[in-house]
This record gives sequence, structure tokens and C-alpha cells, in this order.
Amino acid sequence: MIKETGSKRQRTQGGGTLLEFTFVSATFFMMLLAIASGANLYFVHNALVEATRRGARYATTQAANNTAGTITTGTDVGPSLTAIRNFAVYGNAGGTGPKLVSGLTPANIHVDYLAFGVGAGTVTVYVTGYNYNLIIPGISRQITMPSYRTTVRGEGAGALPATCP
Repeated sequence: MIKETGSKRQRTQGGGTLLEFTFVSATFFMMLLAIASGANLYFVHNALVEATRRGARYATTQAANNTAGTITTGTDVGPSLTAIRNFAVYGNAGGTGPKLVSGLTPANIHVDYLAFGVGAGTVTVYVTGYNYNLIIPGISRQITMPSYRTTVRGEGAGALPATCP
């Protein structure tokens, strides 16, 4: 009789262990997925910063479509805006190949010139309106990323030394 009670007790403990394992493993794997999703969010953040840096550097060194030395001021104006946007998104002026960040489009890139010319002023490249899809089981949502920007001095403004005033 004692043996039957002991074996009964062991059988009921086996179910409890399985239930505990289910809860602990579900929580553990949920945390692993959350860590992976957080790492992906951090990657996207760094890639957006890099996109603005590439675009701003390209904007300061590309040849202007107006006379060298002409000061350019304003938002989304200046030399080959399409090429600047493509360079920020794709890494090349032609707009071909894979994007630096999935979901980033040239429409998210804005270029702002402030008294920009040969050795003067600045050009700023912004990324605005980018939405990141956070996917964790049970917690899926869209996060609007903050605006990212990089500002670079005018330097040569893409002009050849012989044409500079």
C-alpha cells in the first residue's frame, strides 16, 4: 500500500515538472526573441545614422548644377537632389541595388543647404518619417523612429579649383 502511494506521488510530480518547463521555456524563448528584436532595432538606428552621413558627405563633394561659387540656401534644393537621396538610401547615385535599411525610401531623405558654396556654409541630410516594425510575439507594433541628421561643411562643393572665384 505504501508503494502504491509513492508511485502515485511520482506520477503526479511528472505532470508538474512538465507544466513548469512549459512556462519557463515559453518565457525564456520570448526573452530571446525580444533581445533579437532589440538588436535589430539598434542595427536599424545605426543604419539610419549611416544613411544620413553618406548622403551629407556625397552632397558636399558632388558637382553643382549651377555656377561654381553661387550660394545655395533652402530645403531640398541644390545639386542633383535625386542623386543625394539615392546615395543615402542605396549607397550609389543611380538608385540601384539593395537598400541600406529595409523600408527606407528616397522620400524619407531631405537635404537642407545653408549658405552652401565653395568652402562656405553647410549641407544637412535628414531622415524623417521612418517606421520600424517591432515584432515580438504578443507585442507587435510600429515605432516611428526619430529624425536623424548629419551636417557637413561646404568644402569644395564639387567645383574644380580653376572654376572657383
